[in-house]
Amino acid sequence: MTTLHNPLVNGFHPDPSVVRVGDEWFLATSSFEYLPGIPIHRSRDFETWELIGHVATRPGQLAVEDVPTAGGAWAPTIRHRDGVFHLVITDAMGRGTLHFTATDPAGLWSDGDLILKQDGSSPIDGIDPDIAWDDEGNVYITYSGLILSGDQLGQHLGIQQVKVDLDRHIALEEPRSLWSGTGGQFPEAPHLYEVGGRWYLMIAEGGTERGHGISIARGDGPEGPFETAPHNPLVSARSTIRPIQNTGHGDLVPGPDGQWLCVLLGVRPRSGTRAFSALGRETFVTPVRWEDDGWPAIDPVLLNPRPGTRTEVSFDEPLDAEWIAVRALPSAVADLGSRPGWLTLHADGTTLDDPRPVFVGRRQEHLTNSATVHVDVSDGAGGLAVRYDERFHVEVEAGAGSVTARAVVGGLVQEWTLPFAGAELDLHIDSRKPASSAGFVTTSDVFHLAATIDGERVELAEVDGRFLASETAESFTGRVIGVYAVAGRIAVHSWVAEGDDD
Repeated sequence: MTTLHNPLVNGFHPDPSVVRVGDEWFLATSSFEYLPGIPIHRSRDFETWELIGHVATRPGQLAVEDVPTAGGAWAPTIRHRDGVFHLVITDAMGRGTLHFTATDPAGLWSDGDLILKQDGSSPIDGIDPDIAWDDEGNVYITYSGLILSGDQLGQHLGIQQVKVDLDRHIALEEPRSLWSGTGGQFPEAPHLYEVGGRWYLMIAEGGTERGHGISIARGDGPEGPFETAPHNPLVSARSTIRPIQNTGHGDLVPGPDGQWLCVLLGVRPRSGTRAFSALGRETFVTPVRWEDDGWPAIDPVLLNPRPGTRTEVSFDEPLDAEWIAVRALPSAVADLGSRPGWLTLHADGTTLDDPRPVFVGRRQEHLTNSATVHVDVSDGAGGLAVRYDERFHVEVEAGAGSVTARAVVGGLVQEWTLPFAGAELDLHIDSRKPASSAGFVTTSDVFHLAATIDGERVELAEVDGRFLASETAESFTGRVIGVYAVAGRIAVHSWVAEGDDD
């Protein structure tokens, strides 16, 4: 019997797409402006998932270096055909709609080919592409018609579809409009499936916030026309008290023991009104049942977190695949050679307020979490930070004669500083559940910013965690905990992070 954990993949892993190949499953998620881009997880039982690699591991595959915040790698679809893995995705406000291939999903993946309009003038307009083949081998790209550039910026054309010549990566026709849901805003995330001789078009609608949901229609062919299911939305947490909210943007797959499953995104909000989601959008899973009338039914998404974890990192080996950087590959930021056994960061004049900081980190995986690094700041200044983006971050920074705790919230800055003339110290950022004695809880968690100097822990500040939640930052990503440099160079000797979801 398969145990379905929820979250299925903890932390910032939105817009999941999954494919089964033999007795293995491969899961792809969005990565936005972070690199390496488009993580690929593998499972052999749908319980244990391993990060085996990324699609975008080389400069140029995604043009995220200059995309605005919240641009970049949006909403992949991963499929497998004739021994080849196919992944289509929108590099939003970057290259456009792309098609990647690989024979090994761990990589290397292709450089990515633009899917062009019929006249070859530019990429097709839209986001969230799906790829499907019919019995004759015709290739269908179905996508959400949100226009991200030009005079029609922001216009939404509903769910669109084109046949594509996959050798030349060019549409064979003008886009057709398909079924676009039941009237909810932002019809998106289309996926086409042939099941039992019928074609099903499943989409998300209602926006990726509290109104999010999944709806479905079916027809006799991949082009429709499509009949609306009588019980849409198939799944939504809107207007409920469920601990997992924003459930939507899903993908169907046969699971172990013949049980169909739906992977989908959701959030785990906290506070008295469940208003603040600290970790952003994560990947969840729920069972699917095919009813006698041929329609699928999707169960509500149930919370079932895994046990807590502890991650200890020393820097005498190359960084593992969990490390990410902002609009740059970690290898361009993290220097492991200058000082063996240490990770050295060289400042370049940027700070965490800039779009491309000298920062490398890992996703926060648990709602309750503590992170500690041992740093040497004798030659510079920098520290430990939790980042949503350049306008929302908290950090503990050392160097230049002081230790400073700082909160940056939408342009508002508050600092707490004490003198420090030494070279080495431990920096701490803990996110803790609010005390139950506080009455009506108005936040997701509380950051505790601290430093250990000469063996004594000094508490510097407490910061309301709601200011680094997806609803406050209005972010598509999530918390990333990392080390950074702002002057000279700093060296990091160890990293310890542990947490749980109690």
